[in-house]
Amino acid sequence: MNAPHRRGACPGLSAPMATGDGLLVRFLPTDGIALDAFIALCAAAREHGNGTIEVTARGSLQVRGLSTRSAPAFARAVAALEIAAADGVSVITDPLPNDPDVLVDTGGLAAMLRRVIADAHLVLAPKISVVVDGGGQLHLDALAADVRLRAVGPREAPRFHVSVGGDAASAIPLGSSSPRKVVEIVILLLGVIASEGANMRAADVLRRCGTESFYAALGEDLERAPALPPRPPAEVIGRHPLRDGSIALGVALSFGHAPADALSRGGHFATAQGARCVRLAPGRALLLLGLTHGTATALADNAQREGFIVRGDDPRRRIVACPGKPACASGLIAARALASELARHLPRPQETVHISGCAKGCAHPASAALTVVGDERGCGIIRHGSARDMPQRYVDCADMISEVVRIAGESRETLHA
Repeated sequence: MNAPHRRGACPGLSAPMATGDGLLVRFLPTDGIALDAFIALCAAAREHGNGTIEVTARGSLQVRGLSTRSAPAFARAVAALEIAAADGVSVITDPLPNDPDVLVDTGGLAAMLRRVIADAHLVLAPKISVVVDGGGQLHLDALAADVRLRAVGPREAPRFHVSVGGDAASAIPLGSSSPRKVVEIVILLLGVIASEGANMRAADVLRRCGTESFYAALGEDLERAPALPPRPPAEVIGRHPLRDGSIALGVALSFGHAPADALSRGGHFATAQGARCVRLAPGRALLLLGLTHGTATALADNAQREGFIVRGDDPRRRIVACPGKPACASGLIAARALASELARHLPRPQETVHISGCAKGCAHPASAALTVVGDERGCGIIRHGSARDMPQRYVDCADMISEVVRIAGESRETLHA
């Protein structure tokens, strides 16, 4: 067992990170989790941690409240459950590989990429990531990545569109590749990033060198191609038809966290309804597979009773919050508690509201229409910026809810003026 990770690194099962409520571990399941294993995982989180389970914006699973003694025991429990999990560079794939619109086997490609990246022994920044998007309805356009691959048609001869340094809207397109060459191309692109320094990201290379370094490494392996047109936002919440005629049901965790007991009860109910497995999904969500329309309705009703999000227009979906104080050692405000209260007073916000315990903005590094950030002076208010920006004004935490509601009201009036 290694020492707890410093902040800024990625906490893993063998290298947990110290935070306000103990040690935190994170891992990315690479396949569906059988429901009996998921229920056992919830029991291990309760036994060895504080019983809080989180699903991150990128679809990883986190368990909180571990100790130096219990963290190794939790890691052993996960290993015994034989849950397939990724190690090393984060390679994120479609949450539903059997979506009828998915063009390629993204799971197989991701597994190959992980092996080849590990064998390359590149010295890369801890948060380097690769997105492999198979072209399905639950696409990955909202996720930022250092290298992005997106399968494009026709189905009989798909190609991968390759871009670097952002989400689908901001990444710089480099061109397109055949599936046969795409693994080699990813390694070449990561090699360019590594050559610029151990803490560099693709966006840093673009700012320093533009695209020249990437094209110089690729040679003739990539055909030039323009940026792809935008797609409608992906909505994981709700029902998704699968190739075999069954249904997957997407539900989200309120502000990305839930008690292990509630998740365990949901797992037992899903088992009784005939669900096959659960998959984690970007957007702090879970997908339950193997359902019929009738069992999906029953599961959604049960999930709503347990406090999970089952509607895409739930106001909690537009409010992003980190754990905040006291769960996070850096938190200066109780971000999730404030977010929960705000959701009751701010029905169906039109734009994203981010409540951050501190200026690091871990839960939502990007800009938001409205950001509330914890500070020694109270709650800093930032409009159209991120938690790292300078607040325009400060309010006492007791007044934050009314102030955000007032600002949201002004925005609606401006929109409809």
